[in-house]
Amino acid sequence: MLNRSILRIKAFETAYSSVLSGDLTLPAARCRLKESCEATRDLFVFLCGMVAPLTAVASERIEVLRTKFNPSEEERNPNMKFCQNRLASLLAEDPDLQKLLKKQSRSWEQYDIFLKKVLDSVLSKQYYKDYMASAESSLAQDCQLFSRIFEEELEDNTDLEAILEDLSLYWSGDLSYALSWCCRSFAAIASEGRWTLPPLYASQMKASRPGIDDDQKFVNRLLESTLANYGKYFDLICSNARGWDPDRLFLADVVLTAVAIAEILNFPSIPVNVSMNEYVEISKYYGTPKSRAFVNGILDRIVKQLQADGAVRKIV
Repeated sequence: MLNRSILRIKAFETAYSSVLSGDLTLPAARCRLKESCEATRDLFVFLCGMVAPLTAVASERIEVLRTKFNPSEEERNPNMKFCQNRLASLLAEDPDLQKLLKKQSRSWEQYDIFLKKVLDSVLSKQYYKDYMASAESSLAQDCQLFSRIFEEELEDNTDLEAILEDLSLYWSGDLSYALSWCCRSFAAIASEGRWTLPPLYASQMKASRPGIDDDQKFVNRLLESTLANYGKYFDLICSNARGWDPDRLFLADVVLTAVAIAEILNFPSIPVNVSMNEYVEISKYYGTPKSRAFVNGILDRIVKQLQADGAVRKIV
């Protein structure tokens, strides 16, 4: 589930937390990293658990309209296609998903106002109206609808982000990634007819390749290398930060650059340009407007220095 790109972010966030707190001990950092990785899959499970409650809110609304004084013909005989969607029933009855949701001790029931707001938005959209007007009725179509709902209604949803931030310290930055996995899961359900929990690491989903570390080893080794050598990497960064006062360097930029150095030095199978591009990209989201230029420039100088010293060895 977790690919190399998000694992780099996890390693950076954990290293940053360690440096910020002044605690660079590896056992504590490994524990935080493990929690952070598992939290992303927990969020995926929690979001999958929203399908049935959202459908239930729609059913409750129809019943209220049905029983009101002098309902209209449409209210007496509503289109029940959404309320009877197969995906909601399948997920509500899936023993594995329900067991995981119960274990989390979290429920969407307390967020009924949020669910009603999402439903209002869904009902106003053309994609929903097209779905309701279609003569087709299939699990595949229901899965496509919820993929559209998750993509359009939950991505960058500030109300949802606030809910997740209250529920878990680790969830605030993982929403987009978890949503993409929900949509992948719905597509798989459409073809296979059942929900499955993905392995935590992407490398566990395919046959291992000789000479390539599995993703769990990769992220742990990346974090350990960063913290074990942070003082050395910090000095290297400062010596190449021309025109910058070391005390005024933005800490997130420094830690991110240190993680990049750790990867460049300790993973011979990963090309230098791949590592540099990955961390420059991360800097766009975790730094200041100047972070991209800083990380890119400092890494370029450091890599050239390390290559000249023969410290960078890569498998061609």
